Amino acid sequence: MNKLCIGILTVLLIVISCKPSTKKDQNNIIETTQKQKNMKRVTFKSEGLNLVGNLYYPSNYEEGKKYPTIVSSGSWTTVKEQMAGLYAKQLAENGFITFAFDFRNYGESEGVPRSWENPTMKIQDIKNAIDYLKTLPEVDSDNIGAFGVCAGSMYTLMAASEDTDIKAVATTASWLHDAEAVKLFYGGEEGVQTKIKQAQDAKKKYAETGEFSYIKAISTTDETAAMFGEFDYYLNPERGAIPQWNADQFAVATWEDWLTLDPFPSAKNLEKPLLMIHSDGSVLPDYTKKYFNTVPSKDKELVWVETDFPSPMHQFAFYDQEKEVNLAVEKTSEFFHRVLK
Repeated sequence: MNKLCIGILTVLLIVISCKPSTKKDQNNIIETTQKQKNMKRVTFKSEGLNLVGNLYYPSNYEEGKKYPTIVSSGSWTTVKEQMAGLYAKQLAENGFITFAFDFRNYGESEGVPRSWENPTMKIQDIKNAIDYLKTLPEVDSDNIGAFGVCAGSMYTLMAASEDTDIKAVATTASWLHDAEAVKLFYGGEEGVQTKIKQAQDAKKKYAETGEFSYIKAISTTDETAAMFGEFDYYLNPERGAIPQWNADQFAVATWEDWLTLDPFPSAKNLEKPLLMIHSDGSVLPDYTKKYFNTVPSKDKELVWVETDFPSPMHQFAFYDQEKEVNLAVEKTSEFFHRVLK
């Protein structure tokens, strides 16, 4: 009986951890350390957990002035030192204060299971990051934008559709899926349902035993890995295979949360300036067009990049390759300079 009660309480804790908080004062800064030139490491609260991020400042930053500010989010499973930080640093060089942080369960931030890609949590973390930024004297709290790459675009768009404090949103190589799209990547209907069942079993195991179930994040030999194949960005130490990122850890509990997510209902609520950068060689190009066309905002722009890469291989170029990153930074900077005033 006691074991049953413990299991029920554990499940409740998991559910509660996903529930957004209505408290606006919980994100006050609790620690600021490790000042570097044009960058400051900070810790803030999100749903009671300590999250770690890097604030980037323009090279001509002046104390006492307020600056338009951008929150940057990267692809699924990634940490702040990967594409989120790369874009944050380069956007800061164009005159913004920018912020890249580790979501719950990732990098230096708290949260378990580790490497649990939970969209509900990530969307709320973005909102809480915005609340934190509004407490900083150097941040123009009336001019905060949000930027996302790949799956970070999906979470950013959903957060922006709900949070009035996000004045404008921009995405690059957005990953946007629905119930039909996930079948293309995860073995059809049978494969998707199998993974959802695995996630449910993993959550039940955690509730009953406190043990987490993991698979590899990427592998070229293990077909059970979350990403199976020769994806150089995640395999190459000169690119995304950095020490801060764990290639061997992906929470099996993720599958249910990830595969059942549908961002498209949020599009009709996005009535603020929007920029989307994509290509036919990036992932699910028709889905980005569909989301863009559904957004009612009168101030929106879709930049379509020409490429010879087949879909989805151009996607990875936007993570760190000079040509694509420079283009995205240029277009995104122009956009935010126009709309964040």
